[in-house]
Amino acid sequence: MRKTGIMSIMLLSSLLCPATLCFASDYAFTLDESGIPALAGERSAIVVISDLHLGMDDRYAETQGNRAPLVDFLQKVRRAPNIKELVVAGDLVDEWFIPADTETYAGKTQKEFVQAVAANNKEVFDAFNSIILDGKIKVTYVPGNHDLLIDSESIQTILPGMNEVRDVRGLGTYSPEGHAEIAIEHGHRYNFFCAPDPISNKDIAPGSILPPGYFFTRIATLSVVEGKPEPGKIRPAVVPNSLGESQNLEFIYWQMWDALMKELPIKEDFEEKIIRTNLDGFTQTYAMSDLMPRQATEGGVIDVNLFKGIQDTWDKRQELNNVAVKIPVREALMKAASSAETDNQAVVQYFHNPASDKRIVIFGHTHESRVIPSETHDGKSAVYVNSGTWIDKNNNLPTMTFVVIAPQGSSRHAGLYHYSHEGAITTLDTLKLEGF
Repeated sequence: MRKTGIMSIMLLSSLLCPATLCFASDYAFTLDESGIPALAGERSAIVVISDLHLGMDDRYAETQGNRAPLVDFLQKVRRAPNIKELVVAGDLVDEWFIPADTETYAGKTQKEFVQAVAANNKEVFDAFNSIILDGKIKVTYVPGNHDLLIDSESIQTILPGMNEVRDVRGLGTYSPEGHAEIAIEHGHRYNFFCAPDPISNKDIAPGSILPPGYFFTRIATLSVVEGKPEPGKIRPAVVPNSLGESQNLEFIYWQMWDALMKELPIKEDFEEKIIRTNLDGFTQTYAMSDLMPRQATEGGVIDVNLFKGIQDTWDKRQELNNVAVKIPVREALMKAASSAETDNQAVVQYFHNPASDKRIVIFGHTHESRVIPSETHDGKSAVYVNSGTWIDKNNNLPTMTFVVIAPQGSSRHAGLYHYSHEGAITTLDTLKLEGF
């Protein structure tokens, strides 16, 4: 759901930013080696990027044309005298965007898969490693949903010395040292389809945390590779029944799947075993019929093979995933495809939560870069920034975007910027928060 353009986002920012809370700012950020005059030679700026989606195979990888600009960007970050930290807020290595009929690890190990991704994007990882080796800029990584299975051992084989932040398997929230007011995470913790699920398939795939979004993405990638063909066979319909709230929610779950499959159809039949896994405890090859709820008789029980009962365990799943403010299951299901809902969770989980002291929150995940001013539960100015993405095609929205937090005395400049193929930096939106 990516309908909002950058101009309307900037307008929204100006409307939601009363002078008593925060200030629109024309803060000039540069990666020139001469530095940022306002920072007077200090290393204090924190740069955040996310959703690089670096793939193993260029037959389907989402980031190819933007690789060279990314390398150029990282090389400039390395030389910039005012940057203290570079944070990668998830979806660095892409383990999801792989066609359904392709075995993810190709019979090898996760470590070998990750190394293959690094080899396919050698210049990018060389640039990251140069920054790490220099030791002047701290490089930190928190996992996203597309790399939620990638463990620390695998990451360290391609980025030795990378600082990693995890609080639950597949999740992490990071506050840079000395900046308890900042929270950086990917944002998938709050999404019904993308948050780790250690419950639903524990009998089928012991130890798995893969959520349903993984399987959908595998099918969606196949649809893209196939050119979004006519469906191979009409899927059986499911209709509501009168068997209680759990079944009502199961019907909504089916509706979400049905809408996604109408948008991204595949030529293979509903019962055709096409989804090759062999990772995280899954050993079988699965069909759409394993994933989408079905009904033996009209108005009868709605059932499903994988993720059986997922609608009933959402509260427990949130507890296991350290979600501070629980999201009602119906709301989580119905808003799972909404980027605006991910943005809203920054406000709910951090700014309006009396147990939180965060005033600057940065998510990725939605690929929709934006700056949204807000206010904390105790009346302080706050800001949410989405760091966007670096994939080649982003539904006519900006790509190659990044966030900069620039501390300056008792104030914080929060900026969203765009990097061009020519190396130019354009300011998309900036705000200044006072009172730190």
